[in-house]
Amino acid sequence: MPEFFRRKGKAMSSSTRISKAFEHAPVLPLAASSRYILLSDCHRGIGNANDNFLKNETLYTAALDFYFRRGFTYIELGDGDELWENRSIRKIKEMHRRSFDALARYYEEGRLYLLYGNHDMVKKDFHFREKNLRTYYCERNLCERPLFPGITFHAGIILSTELPDSERNSSISAGTGAPKLYLLHGHQADPLNSTFWQLSRFLVRYVWRPLEKLGIPDPTSAAKNNRRKKRSEEILTRWATENGNILIAGHTHHPMIGTPGSPYCNTGCCIHPGSITGIEIENLCMTLVKWSASVRPDMTMYAMREVLGKTVCIKDYM
Repeated sequence: MPEFFRRKGKAMSSSTRISKAFEHAPVLPLAASSRYILLSDCHRGIGNANDNFLKNETLYTAALDFYFRRGFTYIELGDGDELWENRSIRKIKEMHRRSFDALARYYEEGRLYLLYGNHDMVKKDFHFREKNLRTYYCERNLCERPLFPGITFHAGIILSTELPDSERNSSISAGTGAPKLYLLHGHQADPLNSTFWQLSRFLVRYVWRPLEKLGIPDPTSAAKNNRRKKRSEEILTRWATENGNILIAGHTHHPMIGTPGSPYCNTGCCIHPGSITGIEIENLCMTLVKWSASVRPDMTMYAMREVLGKTVCIKDYM
C-alpha cells in the first residue's frame, strides 16, 4: 500500500472514529413505553444475481408490517442499499418498491431513522438525497409519492432514558449513570471500510463483484472475511467496554446480544440465507429475533418470528 494511504490511515484511530460517529448524533427517548426495531445490512440491489436481499424481501416487508401495526419505530443501521456494486439507486427503488413503500409509511409517521454504512456512504451527501430520495413510484397508487423528503442520514444515534437540553445533539456525556444505547453501523472499526471506503468501493465494483460469481469471496468485507470480522468485533467490544456504553452495530452480519462484561450487540443482517435478524427494544429490554418462512399444518406459508436466546434488560448492564 502506498505511503500516502498508510499515513492517512494512521491519522485517526478506530476508537476515535467510533466516538466521532456520536459527536452530533440525535438523542432519542428510551422509556418503558419506547418500542424500537433495529435492522441492518439489507443491501437492497437491482434484482440481479448479486442482489442478496431479493430472496428475503417478503420476510422483510412482513416484519416491517408487523412492527408498524404495533407502534414500533424502525432504525436501520446502515448499508440499506447496495451502492458499491450498483451505481444507480433508481434501479434499486424500482426493483424493491414494496420495501420502499413500507419505509415511506414509517417516515410519514415520524417513526423512521436511518444510518449510513460503508456501502451507502454517499447518502451523507445532501445533493444525493435531494436528487434520489425525495420520491418513489408507488404501485398501489400508480404515481410518484414522497419517499424521504428532508431526511438526514446519521453516523450514529443515541437512545437515552434522560434527555436534558445539554445532551440533545451533543457528544458522549461521560460520567452519567443514565442507561444509554449507542447505535452505529460499525464500519468505523475498519479503516479499509471507513477511511479508504472509496478505494474499497472501486475494488468491489470492478474486481471482486465479477469474481464473486466464481465463488471467490470479497476480502474487504467484514461479513465474508472471518479475520476481518473478528478484528472489527474486538475493536467495537473494546470501545463499548472502555466507555461503559451499550453499543449496537451491524456491518459484520453476526447477530448477538452482549453481556454486562461485554456490552456489544449486533443486529445481524437481512441477507442471511432464508432469514433476517434484528434486535427489538421494548420495556427497556433487548430481544434478538429471527424472521424466516415456515408452514402451518394446513400447508399455508407464513413469516415466523423466532426469539434467539434470552431477552436482556438494559438495567442488567448498569
